[in-house]
Amino acid sequence: MIREFSGLNRDVFDAFISFNQKTMKAGALSVKEKELIAIAVAHVTGCPYCINTHVKNAKKARVTKEEMAEAIMVATALKAGSALAHGVNALVAYDE
Repeated sequence: MIREFSGLNRDVFDAFISFNQKTMKAGALSVKEKELIAIAVAHVTGCPYCINTHVKNAKKARVTKEEMAEAIMVATALKAGSALAHGVNALVAYDE
């Protein structure tokens, strides 16, 4: 299905693909580090396609299950923390 987008808006689609590929190349961060970040972010955004893709890429970059699990738990902690932080907004709204 994603290939259908390439035919519907080729210039923008190609720009996205190019940006995505450049973003995931080694730079100040290694590919391994970037894939761990991508896995964590994919868990926060809840994208099963991204999770699948980045886990496969992470395995190629020699990410261990332990490293992946730790990255996922960091994402989990931040997601839970953001829900708690938003709870402050609820308390403020209630008191107004």
